[in-house]
Amino acid sequence: MRLKIIYFLIAVAFVFSSCSQKAYLFTSFHEPATEGLRMLYSTDAYHWTAFDTVLLRPEVGQQKVMRDPSMVQGPDGTFHLVWTSSWRGDKGFGYASSKDLIHWSSQQFISVMDKEPTTVNVWAPELFYDDVEKQYIIIWASTIPFRFPKGEEEEENNHRMYYTTTKDFKTFSPTKLFIDPGFSVIDAVIVKRAKNDYALVLKDNTRPERDLKVAFADNPLGPYKNVSAPYTKKFTEGPTVVKVKDGWLIYFDSYDDKSYGAVKTKDFITFEDANAEISVPLNHKHGTIVPVSKSFLKRLKKNLATP
Repeated sequence: MRLKIIYFLIAVAFVFSSCSQKAYLFTSFHEPATEGLRMLYSTDAYHWTAFDTVLLRPEVGQQKVMRDPSMVQGPDGTFHLVWTSSWRGDKGFGYASSKDLIHWSSQQFISVMDKEPTTVNVWAPELFYDDVEKQYIIIWASTIPFRFPKGEEEEENNHRMYYTTTKDFKTFSPTKLFIDPGFSVIDAVIVKRAKNDYALVLKDNTRPERDLKVAFADNPLGPYKNVSAPYTKKFTEGPTVVKVKDGWLIYFDSYDDKSYGAVKTKDFITFEDANAEISVPLNHKHGTIVPVSKSFLKRLKKNLATP
């Protein structure tokens, strides 16, 4: 019995030690999105500080902007970054990788909608690492006019979500439809809650909605069903989700009042306003949160402070 108690205490200490060693990075950009990748950091996922520098300047796409930067760290420690490279006109998105967020690979333009010549845009590519299939899933929103039923929005603003997969960012699976929920949808984020249990946080971009909802599936590629009622006010977009203790924080861009908001949830069914608990620097725009070690954050801060 005494040994069992000792092993239990060791396990608890390890868990608390692991939690205390965690930090967070939040990818970002500033309007008009021509400067490039910015980043926030935090040690609790609630209070954020901005690195006062640009980490990567955009070089690909027709407009050569960097909007909606999404980043994930792979099993080998490499950070992979994708972003919107043009407001309209591009049939793909930007990509680069880095081991330390200081030195970056050559930027690539990944073309994904060439087989749909009337495609209006490729917006907000979002990365997700599927630890079951050992592959990266990239989802994004595109409009193909007159392809789907629409509401009050214009035909060129009637989005659906598409996806491709890759293991090495060199070869990619053929583009396929990811979700058609029956309305214009953008800014979707895949969240793994447990084994065979996934949530999809998304923006209903129809008029008059323009708010955030969630759907559910037993596979990261869907099909996602049971789309919820909205849990944010109107004029919210760009969600990102981070696990904190026994719950989740969902951050979003409240673009009508030019602020950042958040809600808390433990089940993606009930949501609690968390705006009074967070602090996000002004001008921060649509990005994703990536957990890292505190030691990595310490090195990054040192490297960025060194000319």
